[in-house]
Amino acid sequence: MDRRTFLSLAAGGTAALAFHGRMHAEPARPNILVITADDLNFDSTGFNGCPVKGITPNLDSLAADGLRFEHAYTPEAICQPSRQMLITGRYPCNYGSEGFHPFPASTPCLSKILHDAGYMNGIFGKVGHFGTPALHAWETEFDQEQMGMGRDPGLYGERTATFLKKAKDAAKPFFLVANSHDPHRPFLGTGGKAIQKYDEAAKTVYQPGDVPVPGFLPDLPNIRKEVAQYFGSVHRLDQTVGAVLAALKDSGQAEHTLVLFASDHGMAFPFSKTTCYRAGTRSPWVMRWPGKIKPGQADKDHMISNVDFMPTILEITGLKSPEKMDGRSFLPLLNGEKQEGRTTVYAQMNQTSAGAKYPSRAMADKRYGYMFNAWAGDKRDFKNESQGGLTWKAMVEAGTSDPKIQARVDLFAHRVPEELYDYETDPHALKNLVSEPAHGEALKAMRAELFKKLEKIGDPMAPIFKRNIPL
Repeated sequence: MDRRTFLSLAAGGTAALAFHGRMHAEPARPNILVITADDLNFDSTGFNGCPVKGITPNLDSLAADGLRFEHAYTPEAICQPSRQMLITGRYPCNYGSEGFHPFPASTPCLSKILHDAGYMNGIFGKVGHFGTPALHAWETEFDQEQMGMGRDPGLYGERTATFLKKAKDAAKPFFLVANSHDPHRPFLGTGGKAIQKYDEAAKTVYQPGDVPVPGFLPDLPNIRKEVAQYFGSVHRLDQTVGAVLAALKDSGQAEHTLVLFASDHGMAFPFSKTTCYRAGTRSPWVMRWPGKIKPGQADKDHMISNVDFMPTILEITGLKSPEKMDGRSFLPLLNGEKQEGRTTVYAQMNQTSAGAKYPSRAMADKRYGYMFNAWAGDKRDFKNESQGGLTWKAMVEAGTSDPKIQARVDLFAHRVPEELYDYETDPHALKNLVSEPAHGEALKAMRAELFKKLEKIGDPMAPIFKRNIPL
């Protein structure tokens, strides 16, 4: 080989090595993987104390590798509003719609900002619940029907692997939102033909004696049966999470990826989903970020909300935040620091998926939960999907002979204008303290805190609250 040829090959090799180094260097901005559950209660995961043996091993492993928040909430315990707040950093009155209506194109959203900054975007399941797909600039998009009705862990793993390879080949950071449809109704073993084969493929089925009945429900045989079905769906959710995380690990990009796991809201049972009770609004929330978040941490002090996610990600990525977002970044908490102003969270309810309006507003701190139900007393019954299963029927039937259960049925169906609960002594919100003199100061303080929040965010409910509630 002559000198000229050797130098030519050497130069080419050096250039190739330099290019390889650029391709595999740590990205300037992290990849972002969001995994969501559909209707999962806070305490249905092992890492939050669920006693069902082996219920969520993959989620428990994720929590052990990251930071879990014990006081993370969704501002509205119903699918589309919860997810649209996550992606816009705004409450419905400020993102421009309410209920199951997409936010307008004029509302900035996280996915579009990330795309414009060079991210490759993808979404699996719940596509419409994040608003009009075109506004997000999804480059990979598979909805429920293309993901085994949102219940096929294998498909989630395969499509995650394909998407991650696509992003890696393009040398782009990625933003992937993988939404399971578990444990949404119909629960494991109770659905029609569309999901029957996915139910039959599930490896774990729980018996009524294997599961705890939530304290906000009476322990009746058919309720226990339906809760067992729910937990079968919870375990399949965990298998989906495991498949997505395995694909991330196999891609070689896990070390440079910020992972969030959260539920959109609580379980589809009375006194949880579509309500402002803590069982409906409290979310299991875990974040893992290798080298940035110290593993095995639990934040038991600060209260965070869905609307805080977008400003947090924008601060992490160094991208400019749009004006007038309702949320604020909690990046200091990921660094193990303290942050002022995180002692309360706000929640609301506007309308169900059927369009029925049940306006409620709520404020909670770590001890008290306060609710204002503007619709109470208008001679309507509350109706939502949780009343279509075994649980509500069992409660109604048992109520004919049990006054305590009948009182719960009446409260859920009609509510009262105000509710106040001491979650320290009454974690399942069974005793309304509004008329208890011993909690009068707490009631006064929570009323004032809620009104202050309603005025601050420009909620049209503010004057209605002021007109009906003494401040």
